Amino acid sequence: MSRRLEVALNGLGRRSNVRCSGRSRKTLFLLLLLFAIPAGDCSAQTPPPPVDEHAFERVPPTAAKGLATRFSLGAFVGRFEETPLGAVREAVGEGTIQHQGDAGGSIYWLCYRRAQHRLWVVSHGEMGGPDHLVTEIVEELTEKDTDTSTDCAIIPEKFAPLVFDGKLHLGMSRLEVVTALGPPSKSEAAQIVYYHEGKLADGFDETAWLILRFREEKLVSMHGGKTTTN
Repeated sequence: MSRRLEVALNGLGRRSNVRCSGRSRKTLFLLLLLFAIPAGDCSAQTPPPPVDEHAFERVPPTAAKGLATRFSLGAFVGRFEETPLGAVREAVGEGTIQHQGDAGGSIYWLCYRRAQHRLWVVSHGEMGGPDHLVTEIVEELTEKDTDTSTDCAIIPEKFAPLVFDGKLHLGMSRLEVVTALGPPSKSEAAQIVYYHEGKLADGFDETAWLILRFREEKLVSMHGGKTTTN
């Protein structure tokens, strides 16, 4: 890793003092996503899957404000950058918070499973702050003959389904997703991306995104997150 990249990543705290805008801010955001999850697995549990490095290539920030702001697990409702991992763990009553990496490349997460569902609730080490606020969530529906991460805790049925922003959940058709969220920022055969950039009232910059994958026109993977920097 180059010195410039290392400095950029280490400087991107949840509300860091790095000032960037336009293309430079988006570049730093993408670098953080690509390098925040270490390649080696140093824990007993399966780490969250890395962000698709090609997902944000040539993607404009066309998604409306309000993208990836909250999530629900059954009756439990949390908010990105506000809800700590500990609150999710306490509500579910299962799972162990795992840790991997150092400094700007560190992450904390909870891993759950039920049937063919795999779920990771993630906090980036710096951007999630000392309280390990939720900054990213991944849920996947695997094939029936695929390993479902048996090292992850079983989540009780009452905490299903995972829903983003009160309207997005696995099993939806591609048409239902586009009807609920509007036209995607980028569309491919088996994947669509929603990407948002905006300025908050306090002057901070907000970035939110969703990477959605389909199999036979049904939503089988949701990978979303939200970050705030200045």
